[in-house]
Amino acid sequence: MKERQLKDLLYEQVARIGKALSSPKRLELLELLAQGEKTVETLTSESGGDVKLVSAHLRALREARLVEVRREGRFMVYRASGADVGALLATLRDVAESHLVELRLALEQLVDAEAQLTGISRETLLEQARRGDVLVLDVRPESEYRSAHLPFARSMPLDELEHQLDALPSDKPIVAYCRGPFCLMSEQAVGLLRARGFRAARIDDGVSEWLAHGLTVDSSTNPTH
Repeated sequence: MKERQLKDLLYEQVARIGKALSSPKRLELLELLAQGEKTVETLTSESGGDVKLVSAHLRALREARLVEVRREGRFMVYRASGADVGALLATLRDVAESHLVELRLALEQLVDAEAQLTGISRETLLEQARRGDVLVLDVRPESEYRSAHLPFARSMPLDELEHQLDALPSDKPIVAYCRGPFCLMSEQAVGLLRARGFRAARIDDGVSEWLAHGLTVDSSTNPTH
């Protein structure tokens, strides 16, 4: 094979990933799968799509080797083919936010700036959580928490939060997170917590963003604090 043909082939293979990521709905499905395994039915419900269309998108992602699938009874269960897939998605979002003013403006409308935790690095937050100075709250579904979560985080799904407020400390700040910067569960959690007198804020990071910045995540189910 000539050098020019070989280079064309190399770029063509890399372009398969770019092509698979060129659909907004496929990006959303990858974000969901970066949280853990999900059935087609669950993905359809959480993405607000149609089963046939979601299945078609999943086939495209599978052809690009970005997702894998297994059968469990009558259900087809999908998962991201590696943690690097979620990290790639997080990096892609970072690049888009850096270069697209339209995205930045949309994010400003999506998230209440007052609810955002600012001025603290990921490493500082991790150390504060390790010491027990702050409670990091994972408000995603518990199955996603079991798959992977930020170190020292406690699982308290958004739909259970209001009924478990008595289990939360009133003497320390609470930092909530969910699936990443496009996820609203953490903002809803912060709104509820603040309305009940807790000191609470949210971070944009989810598991994928944490990994994309070279930090580790945990899969143990017992919170440290």
